[in-house]
Amino acid sequence: MIKPLADRVLVQAQEAETKTASGLYIPDSAKEKPQQGVIIAVGGGKSDEPMELKVGDKVMYGKYAGTEVSFEGQDYLIMRQSDVIAVIE
Repeated sequence: MIKPLADRVLVQAQEAETKTASGLYIPDSAKEKPQQGVIIAVGGGKSDEPMELKVGDKVMYGKYAGTEVSFEGQDYLIMRQSDVIAVIE
């Protein structure tokens, strides 16, 4: 498994919507990049900035936050803790 370093977190992005509320299918070219996901792994934090997020947190992040990585056929985002906008409860 991937273990992020310092203040970074590993996020599995939520799947993009494939249908509208009225039942119309959205083509791939019109799908928006998801801005929510679940934290899969966290780093140890920094000495001046402790890690506030934990594995399993459902979070919202900026549209262009993080770096996309693929590992064993799965797509993930690695981002700094400060790139996370909110925790969804």
